[in-house]
Amino acid sequence: MTSTPSAEQPAGLFSRGAVIATAMMFGLTYSLSAALIALDLTSRGLSETLIGANAAMHAVGVLITAMLLPRIIAYFGIRRLVIIALVLAALVLSAFPAMPLIWLWFPLRLVLGMASEILFVLSEAWTNSLSTEATRARAMAAYTAALSVGFALGPLILSVVGSSGSTPYLVGAGIALFAAGFVASPKVQAPVFDEPATGSPLRFIRLAPVAISAVVLNAAIETAGLSFLAIYAVNLGWEESGATRLMSCMMIGAILLQLPIGWLGDKVDRVKLVVALAVASMLGALAWPLALQNEIATYTLLFFWGGAFVGIYTIMLTLVGSRFKGAELIGIYAAMGLMWGLGALLGPLLAGLAMDTTLHGLAFFAAATCGAFALFVTLNGRGSH
Repeated sequence: MTSTPSAEQPAGLFSRGAVIATAMMFGLTYSLSAALIALDLTSRGLSETLIGANAAMHAVGVLITAMLLPRIIAYFGIRRLVIIALVLAALVLSAFPAMPLIWLWFPLRLVLGMASEILFVLSEAWTNSLSTEATRARAMAAYTAALSVGFALGPLILSVVGSSGSTPYLVGAGIALFAAGFVASPKVQAPVFDEPATGSPLRFIRLAPVAISAVVLNAAIETAGLSFLAIYAVNLGWEESGATRLMSCMMIGAILLQLPIGWLGDKVDRVKLVVALAVASMLGALAWPLALQNEIATYTLLFFWGGAFVGIYTIMLTLVGSRFKGAELIGIYAAMGLMWGLGALLGPLLAGLAMDTTLHGLAFFAAATCGAFALFVTLNGRGSH
């Protein structure tokens, strides 16, 4: 099992731009499609059960791809698979509004989930290949920031063009095709993986339990925040317009603070940094009930909290890239993509239960999960990324 990292070749701006475009498209396909398809199906009179079942098809596509990707990466190559995934995403997004039979939206959602998982896994592997050990944390920080920008673009597109008709689907498809054309440029270089990785996702989960837990943590709190942060603020007396801006503030912090966190990750012990960020996230979440009494304090806290929390994922990706190489790294990233789906499922459910129990349930849920993760890393962090 060997790999030829592009870091050993002239890895120019085109290659790094291609990786950023790929990472952004993963965030965009997820954030745009999740809200848009749910709203569209609701307007067509479908029940919440069927809407949930359609959303689950995305997870099924992720599961299928997580099992297949480590075996096929050596055959297709990273760049070809990324281009295929981007074109598939464009075709599927275009097909949704053109498909009169709603039952056909279920296989379409499955294929979109498969394309999304390919973009998620290969963008991480590609970013890792473009970095050296001395710059790995900064490279992964740029990747995570691009991911956050992609997640922010979905709601932004919907706020500009609306959620009705075919326009939002076609805008997403057009961006995906533009990204595919950029990745296809002959100036873009991609790493080569010579051999497929063997084993099930469970094998890779056992190889990197701390990294996997970081993915579950990130997905759980990120999706819970998207679902409930505005509701939490409204329950505390905020106007709805102000409450809806809180997630944007957190996302801006997640984008802007990754580069300084990445710089720090290249200078200090990374395991200790992960623990410090998790503890800071726990304490910050515990401060939400107090900070939300004051607008300036709220925006300031959420800006820095978003950066620190997403920084956990940035440094964890760096640790994985330092330990695993070649096709085995693809297997780890595929398992991480699979577990991201699990976290995205559990986060809103557990946060909702917490909010039903107490007014500050969201803050206590975020603090408890960050604290549990910090303890887990402290006990298991060395040699089990």
